Amino acid sequence: MSTSTSTATTGEKTAAEKTGAHTEEAVALIDDARARIDTLDDRIIGLVQERMAVSAVIQEARITSGGRRINLSREMEILASYRNALGRPGTSLAMTLLELCRGRA
Repeated sequence: MSTSTSTATTGEKTAAEKTGAHTEEAVALIDDARARIDTLDDRIIGLVQERMAVSAVIQEARITSGGRRINLSREMEILASYRNALGRPGTSLAMTLLELCRGRA
């Protein structure tokens, strides 16, 4: 039985199918880069969770002192910062972060 037949039977993909690469060197490079991306994604998720916790502290302090839960001028600063650093997609990313960090009304 050939490798392609056995992988089709077991449902496993070949390295080339997983990566889209056609050489062993490219497969290795892509596998290493994807492992690095997975590590970065884990760090990013951790940082977002930390940001959410810090934001909750700020909101609680603001509400306890009689202020509003959300400070729109601060959010506009954050949106501008992400847009300036990352272009238009940065604005979408910042909006998602702000939404995550606002917590529940």
